[in-house]
Amino acid sequence: MKALHARYPFLAASRGAVEEADVDLVGLVHEDGPVVERAVERVTGALRNGSIGDAHPRTRVELLSYPVARVLVSLVDERICTRKYAHAEATRAISLFSAARNDTTELASARTERLSLSDLLTEFDLMAAIREDEEGYRVAVGTYLQLVSDLWGDEWRLVNRTLADGDVVIASEELYSLLEEAISQRVSDGLPLAVPEEIAAPLEDRVETVREVLADLDLTREIDTVVPERFPPCMQALLDSIQKGEHLGHHSRFAITAFLASIGMDTDEIIDLYMVNSSFGEEMTRYQTDHIRGETSPTEYSPPSCATMQSYGDCVNKDEICEDEINESHPLNYYEFQLEQADEDELVDVREDEEAATPD
Repeated sequence: MKALHARYPFLAASRGAVEEADVDLVGLVHEDGPVVERAVERVTGALRNGSIGDAHPRTRVELLSYPVARVLVSLVDERICTRKYAHAEATRAISLFSAARNDTTELASARTERLSLSDLLTEFDLMAAIREDEEGYRVAVGTYLQLVSDLWGDEWRLVNRTLADGDVVIASEELYSLLEEAISQRVSDGLPLAVPEEIAAPLEDRVETVREVLADLDLTREIDTVVPERFPPCMQALLDSIQKGEHLGHHSRFAITAFLASIGMDTDEIIDLYMVNSSFGEEMTRYQTDHIRGETSPTEYSPPSCATMQSYGDCVNKDEICEDEINESHPLNYYEFQLEQADEDELVDVREDEEAATPD
């Protein structure tokens, strides 16, 4: 087992290394040691903040925790768990790959085995479909559509791309996004697995731990109250920007739209909020909102975690509630906490307020 295998456990070579080691998976899960512990960390970290956490210092533990994590995700057997886990694994892999490519020092080259871009393209049978040119890269249109199927944002729609001889032209930095999607699809491929009872039984407590984390996130899905003054500061800021007619980047639009959908607003109600914005386009806004809400896509998207909001610069005006460890992981946690702390007569749903103001 090589360090490269542990860093990129989705590779065919990594899977081969595990098979060659002839690991007794039944014995491993019965042992309930560092491998299982790290596997739980991978999955719960993905659910809580979109990260699988820091690698274990032992290569063997880190590599073997990957198949065990896939077993855990399979036993939980919830689509949102599978999606979040696959995305977190892909994000980590691309982060490592990007960092390694940017570190060109001789010391770095001598210290660790590298995964080249051609290695990664070959791994996913993309060598013939993706090629470099003077503008960045060209991607065969069929391959492009497959890789962007779960990417949200106007810029990924084919109608907004430059086409040249059956290829889609992308910028160099956009290649990483497409490779991340390829990895995510590889990680989720085949999930859920059929898990034998002798492996599932000793993992019951660990699976329950994952389910509890998932349940904590899903409790907020039952919210059907829209009280903007109780929104987390980040969402208040995004809503204010919309109402002031300011332009929002696609990550920001996704965040506020997914948040509003998660607290019970339907597509028409969300569109009404956007109508005051000069950049509003009803057809596009409806398409995006329906996609996020799962009406026209296989996935009902959750709003980004606090960590993701921070990474895109949308985490602003943090207050004392944000700093509380109970609420800091997700904007929905903040909002749910605010609703729980308020007196019932203080919670006036903005939709009901608007209906009362509308004459018959």
